[in-house]
Amino acid sequence: MKKLYPSADAALAGIVRDGQLLAVGGFGLCGIPEALIDALRDSGAKNLTVISNNAGVDGFGLGKLLETRQIRKMISSYVGENKEFERQYLAGELELEFTPQGTLAEKLRAGGAGIPAFFTRTGVGTMVAEGKETREFDGKLYVMERSLVPDVSLVKADVADTSGNLRFRLTARNFNPAAAMAGRICVAEVEKIVEVGELAPDDIHLPGIYVHRIVHNPSPEKRIEKRTIREQTAA
Repeated sequence: MKKLYPSADAALAGIVRDGQLLAVGGFGLCGIPEALIDALRDSGAKNLTVISNNAGVDGFGLGKLLETRQIRKMISSYVGENKEFERQYLAGELELEFTPQGTLAEKLRAGGAGIPAFFTRTGVGTMVAEGKETREFDGKLYVMERSLVPDVSLVKADVADTSGNLRFRLTARNFNPAAAMAGRICVAEVEKIVEVGELAPDDIHLPGIYVHRIVHNPSPEKRIEKRTIREQTAA
């Protein structure tokens, strides 16, 4: 099956639609699929529920989809650097399912592993546990969390071969493998494409069986959230 598509728009054609549950890889702005986010914006799909560690920043990453009002609900663990997110949430225009970071990662991992739910102590006794089943194990209370199985996952990797085997770069791996495995359909944006066999088996971080479509983006912006410089003082 041919997995390489000529553009991000082509890679999303026919698989994104209104009202879907999507997962988007990345941590902050590190390892986000920039071209695929732009293509999702350009698709016009709306009323989306998006699973992502955070919601980007104003004017970049998922922040672009907030500006166009395409996101109805965010399932996130951190939302602190986006003023438009804050405005929409406080105005009641955007739903938020606030999820502890480790729980969010496990919800995606469990979804990819075919596990419908799991128990965790994280959130017990807080608003995170409200309305959820709890159970006692070995004298301690646990809350049940449902796994996440997105309709489409958008992820970013450093290298892919033409069969979809992926290699991530350093900390840009973050949520990407879990998001990829959880999605019913996974589209990967990569900086380099190689032929099958060029990646050593031990260098493959995610098998191609989880990846359905690939798009080449050799020059992403890779913006960082903040740049802080301190003048060096003499010793």
